[in-house]
Amino acid sequence: MKYKFYLPAWFLTVILFLTAADAQEIHYKSNQSISQAMLAAVKIDKPINFCGESVPINDPEIQERMERELLYALNNKDDIILWLKRANRYFPHIENILKQNSLPDDLKFIAVAESALKPHASSYKGAVGYWQFIESTGTKYNMEINANIDERRNFFTSTEAAVKYLKDLYNLFGSWTLAVAAYNMGEAGLETEILIQKVNNYYQLYLPQETQRYIFRILTAKMIMTDPEKYGFFLAAEDLYQPLQYDLVEISVNEPVPISLVAQAAKTYFKVIKYLNPHIRNYTIPVGKQQIMIPKGAAKGFSERYKELLRQWLIERKEHVYTIKKGDNLSNIALRFNVPVKAIMIWNGMNNGKIIQPGNRLVIYPKMLEAGINSSTKRDIPAPKPSE
Repeated sequence: MKYKFYLPAWFLTVILFLTAADAQEIHYKSNQSISQAMLAAVKIDKPINFCGESVPINDPEIQERMERELLYALNNKDDIILWLKRANRYFPHIENILKQNSLPDDLKFIAVAESALKPHASSYKGAVGYWQFIESTGTKYNMEINANIDERRNFFTSTEAAVKYLKDLYNLFGSWTLAVAAYNMGEAGLETEILIQKVNNYYQLYLPQETQRYIFRILTAKMIMTDPEKYGFFLAAEDLYQPLQYDLVEISVNEPVPISLVAQAAKTYFKVIKYLNPHIRNYTIPVGKQQIMIPKGAAKGFSERYKELLRQWLIERKEHVYTIKKGDNLSNIALRFNVPVKAIMIWNGMNNGKIIQPGNRLVIYPKMLEAGINSSTKRDIPAPKPSE
């Protein structure tokens, strides 16, 4: 005989009520615990300094500004994890360059505050790259910045430029704190505020909000990254991103060469070359003597492979030339050859404002030719009929 047991509805209601109440209690205690942990994390119980210069943390206003930046950062834990991971990739080189130039190690945290160590970081003011140079300052410090190359995205070149700029700023202001504030707002702007306010101490100056927060953002990166466990971040060595591994090759380019060709010569992919060389802006290696980073170990035999691939590419390109006819535009040419307009523009280094004229010649690699139609005897590709 089977027995069935039924619980009264009022009993189930009590159970559900108690369960909900317990859940609320757990949630409350959890939030309380998190809050206590945050309060403990931002408590500063020992002197702090930036580049050997004391931070007046006993000043209530300075303490508040410091705590604000710490809390803001700790509320974005995923960003901090990425700081810590990327630092293992980039800090060794920055530390070495700073040491070679007898500069304070703390300056490495500027790159974290500026870009979170991302090559393609940019600001609404036009600052770009790891160290967030605006174009005029980047050019002043001998970085190539044009439609083809932007060395603000080159980690090594931009680090060298940042070190020179910071040295110049320190020589101008005589204080690393002021030098770094000027790095943020410009030396002329800071000189003006010092002159008008008759104060030459960063912590006593009234500055634009971004600059008022700037040193504290850098200090936040320093405090968390030098003692991550205190703030709840426990990363093992295997969690960190590995330092850049690469070979450096030099090629002389007489005309723009596809990055894909260099990738083939390096036995890798277009994506890898772009990743290692974020300063190359387009799909081609620009004219001139260029130093290119390729995967570690790929330099052996690279020169021979590159020369042969370049020779083949130059021959193939001549076989894929189309002369523009009257009435042509990029859209109907792309339709005839069954290729995207964007691809034609890339193959021919064209921008969106480029106007084509009858008689102009375009390099086009139509799919039908790639499928096996022999064009080796043709210097000029005939336009396929619309029906084709």
